[in-house]
Amino acid sequence: MSDGRFVTRRRFIQVSSSAAAAVSSGLLDGCAWRFQPAIALGADERRLVEAVADQIIPPDQDAGGKDAGIADFIDIQLRGPYRRFLRAYRDGLARLEETSRRVHQRSFLALSFDDQTALLGLLETGQPQPGIWKKGESAEFFRLICGHCMQGYYGSPRHGGNRRLVSWKMLRLDYPQVAGRVVV
Repeated sequence: MSDGRFVTRRRFIQVSSSAAAAVSSGLLDGCAWRFQPAIALGADERRLVEAVADQIIPPDQDAGGKDAGIADFIDIQLRGPYRRFLRAYRDGLARLEETSRRVHQRSFLALSFDDQTALLGLLETGQPQPGIWKKGESAEFFRLICGHCMQGYYGSPRHGGNRRLVSWKMLRLDYPQVAGRVVV
């Protein structure tokens, strides 16, 4: 017998089953609350982030930004603590691509390494193609993505970047190990 203050197991199962059915059937699609998407960046945006990451931290005898998983780091963070930057990434990456197409008549991904470097240099100094970026926006976007690339490269792998501890190994940093396994 229930006096209304306690939820019985039976009532809990009924309510939770109804909620699960509503979510899976799409009845809650119009609600403000939604599940987080599995990814924040689309495939094209991700490839642009990887290319920019390899510009900021180029591969040499050590892994560059792409191989260190910086795009994974940024994508994970854009779904969590960096959520407020998602619009800046979407806009910035689209403008980067538009700038590349206006200046070089090709996608940023199709440019040579040196042409990519030169184009990012224009963004960094706030001198991109007129009409695409507002004053100061390109430099602001460059600082944002550059900072996040550094965090993803040098930070703890538990946050999604620094795959295989590439930066820590490069710097010959100690990293925790227990029974021969790295603890991250």
